[in-house]
Amino acid sequence: MKVTSSLDRSERSSTPQIVALVPAYNEEESIPDVIRQTLRFTSRVIVCDDGSTDSTFRCSLDSGAEVIRHKRNVGYGAALRTLFMRACDISADAFVTVDSDGQHDSRFIPALTESIVQGESDLVIGSRFLSARLDFTPPHRKIAIKLINRLFDPQRRYRLTDLQSGFRGYNGKAIAITCPTRTGMGASTEIVKRAVKTKLRIKEVPVPIYYCGKQPSLVISVLQFVDVFRSTLASGLPNAPASEPSACAG
Repeated sequence: MKVTSSLDRSERSSTPQIVALVPAYNEEESIPDVIRQTLRFTSRVIVCDDGSTDSTFRCSLDSGAEVIRHKRNVGYGAALRTLFMRACDISADAFVTVDSDGQHDSRFIPALTESIVQGESDLVIGSRFLSARLDFTPPHRKIAIKLINRLFDPQRRYRLTDLQSGFRGYNGKAIAITCPTRTGMGASTEIVKRAVKTKLRIKEVPVPIYYCGKQPSLVISVLQFVDVFRSTLASGLPNAPASEPSACAG
């Protein structure tokens, strides 16, 4: 794992200090604009290039991000873990995870981080299902996400609507506690599971998620769903009143 920073640029004096964490794999076409738009609402962007075979690394660096590079492709969850561990060494008012494919609208970053900065929330999930006006979800994807939600919380104790949204805000405590161990897409559910088990303050806010550009193949989509399904049904479901130590320690 190699960390490379862009050329020195003037420190931003704006407060609060928001740090964006961006997992990326073969996103050379979209990531320059993602970084530029994200920097409008954050003080710093950190990209984990998960073993890309295109120019994602160079494009990220040239666009003003700090880049952590995996030697090979390990998976979305592994990239998140690398970013969370890096974030554990950073003092910031809030962190936000942003996808590198352009699906997330950076204009909603303030909505994700406001209650964190104010000390009212630990984890804020951007939900595509809280506002009909902002819901552009294809029917098949909506069915899959609702199934995962029901499996995660069959008794609807937590009433979370979008466990698979990667557009989230965190404070430092949440980053340390929820650092994922699953390497694939199941990390999204694992993070929420850790947050629930340790009684973090979780909130959802409405955000749009845009389905434009390249989409994963049917085979990849099925494999991703299986990983999420296994993560949701894994041991340590959120009913246990456990309190676990910081995952950034190891």
